[in-house]
Amino acid sequence: MVSDNSDESQRVVITGLGVVSAIGIGWKDFWKNLLAGKSGISEVEAFDTTPYDQCRGGEIKNFDPELYMPKRKVNLYGRASQFAITATKLCLEDAKLNLSEIDLRKAAVCIGTTMGEPQEMEYADAKILKSSSDKLHYDNQSLLRYPAANIPQNVSHFFKFRGPNFAFTTACAAGNYSLAKGMDLIKMGKANIALVGGSDSLSRMAFTGFGRLFAMAPEMCQPFDKNRRGMMLAEGSCILLLERLDSAFERKVPIYAEIVAAGFSCDARHMTNPSAESVAKAIRKSFSTAKISPNEVGYFCAHGTGTIENDRAETKAINLSWSRGASEVQVSSIKSVLGHSMGAASAIEAASCCLALKFGLIPPTMNHYTDDPECKINLVKNELSKNLIRYALNNSQAFGGNNSCILLSKDNLFKQR
Repeated sequence: MVSDNSDESQRVVITGLGVVSAIGIGWKDFWKNLLAGKSGISEVEAFDTTPYDQCRGGEIKNFDPELYMPKRKVNLYGRASQFAITATKLCLEDAKLNLSEIDLRKAAVCIGTTMGEPQEMEYADAKILKSSSDKLHYDNQSLLRYPAANIPQNVSHFFKFRGPNFAFTTACAAGNYSLAKGMDLIKMGKANIALVGGSDSLSRMAFTGFGRLFAMAPEMCQPFDKNRRGMMLAEGSCILLLERLDSAFERKVPIYAEIVAAGFSCDARHMTNPSAESVAKAIRKSFSTAKISPNEVGYFCAHGTGTIENDRAETKAINLSWSRGASEVQVSSIKSVLGHSMGAASAIEAASCCLALKFGLIPPTMNHYTDDPECKINLVKNELSKNLIRYALNNSQAFGGNNSCILLSKDNLFKQR
């Protein structure tokens, strides 16, 4: 990571949020429903779920891409790209950024994803299965829309951004990777602004994969609850606008938070069973980079999938990272109402951290009824918590031991001004 620098031109802040989720489109609806603990989990209607043991997920119902892009362009993009373009549009509006007034050659796009555009491959396969021909004829347009790298490329194409363009496929941690990359590009002078985040859509492929892992709960997600039965698959997108602190001051726009540090680790110990020690290494790295004490962090936004392995490893990582144990920091998992939106998850959680800093409110972990003696943490249960926090840590864990943390703050932002 780029070294820390107190100079305003080297400090990177978040000035725009765009959220597309099962509990709301736009950060205001998302935040209102998140604080109220309103569930976005429902019966999945995008495809036939009868072959699966589970049929519920965080599906975004009644999403109309034509509200956010010209009708003639809708069919150019897969569903995840449509989410990302919509989230970017909402983010730019929130940041009050006029694209005609910026250098589009210095506008970077970094977006994470787990699945890319799998429904495009599914569509092509379905056409072959229905064909009476003995020859394979793939739908070339669907195949061209399939690759994961298309998502950031489509965002750049739609908005005519000409700066650096990156796709991250580190699964559930990909959104945090995107935030860190955007921060680095700005600090290195390779971008003036960066649109960063994640996007994924529900698909048969994802349902099949996570189902084969026996990781999906039948009814609801219950992070850190003794009787939890797994995750709930979801879809969505979140895009955040990054820019230099001096640029935000010059534009006179509200600032949600500063990205003060990022921490990463990759242990490759096991595909689906995370290493607590490795997760703790990423957490501690964010503290050391920011040069702060763990007890200055008021909110830990947990990965909190609701699987036994994840929740216990994350609990142990928290206790390894705080000298007096996990009672020092309030913890919550928004996946309890949102579901696990894969590559978009940590980006949406980063937005949640920004809003927690802005409003002094920590969203609840819903569906928590029985404490797990192996998950001893200071969990915000079933009702929001009021707490004016200085720092929020967004933690994310992915397949293969890819762990990522983003440390956000509003502390010290305005002492010079």
